Amino acid sequence: MTSPIFLSSGDVIADRRFEWARDREAKGDLTGAADLLIQALELAPDYASAWFLLGELRERLGDRAGAVAAFAQAKAADPSDVHGAALRLTHLGVRSGGAMAEGYVRALFDGYAPRFDQALTAGLNYRGPELLFRAVEASHAGGQMKFGSVLDLGCGTGLAALPFRSFSDWMVGVDLSSGMLVQARTKALYDRLIEKEILAFLTSEAEIGGHYHLVLAADVFMYFDDLRAVLSAVAKVMASPGQLAFSVETHENCGVILRDTLRYAHGETHVRASLAASALNPVSLDFASTRTEKGVPVPGLTVVAGH
Repeated sequence: MTSPIFLSSGDVIADRRFEWARDREAKGDLTGAADLLIQALELAPDYASAWFLLGELRERLGDRAGAVAAFAQAKAADPSDVHGAALRLTHLGVRSGGAMAEGYVRALFDGYAPRFDQALTAGLNYRGPELLFRAVEASHAGGQMKFGSVLDLGCGTGLAALPFRSFSDWMVGVDLSSGMLVQARTKALYDRLIEKEILAFLTSEAEIGGHYHLVLAADVFMYFDDLRAVLSAVAKVMASPGQLAFSVETHENCGVILRDTLRYAHGETHVRASLAASALNPVSLDFASTRTEKGVPVPGLTVVAGH
């Protein structure tokens, strides 16, 4: 899966060789494409896009050591890591898991934003918002469901917020991607939208005593390897009583794995342990897929917790 991100080298000839390499790749000539990238890198040794594409080609050609070296060079050439080289190194098993680079996540969703809703609802049969709403509704056992303040983490274009809007007095959305927030503003769902990394936002909200009666995170925590830090941060901004509703990709084992899609999947044991460490009490855990990929449902877990 070639990164859609392109950073110019600043050298016209090197950039041209990069484009020729992509053309060779598209025609199936991976070795020829790799050779052209090496030529480009001779002209521009700090060409992050070329290093990253070279890493992908080497991985596809079965040259694991060469792929590792190229991804490491891509990361060194671009400290913001918009291509996600660190994530590829994790996938290759030479780097322990960790939070995904902000630059990578921002670039990924900025590019995805204009077609996000259509891609999820039509292309992936996405039903995360529906599952979250049903889970929260069920937790109220037929009683009145009303929230004074709602926080939508990784709000994207507002898909998760939509079913909750009529039950909320005040709704705040937070996302790292400015492109996604542009789309969210067109829906007039939120009273406040903030462009910020989730943990940084939660920390700043806790410092000023911000509290929310419901916190949503629809398919957001798949971009975190360890749920304990983010769930602990969420707990600090939850009102008492308050609820957290989130969905994650999951798997049959206990811990956390990085899937081939470069998203983290969390085992049930890890989810329960993370909730306990954050002093959050699980209300419900439902195993249900929020999306399909290539026609196959992705194992999912929808969680409602409170304190």
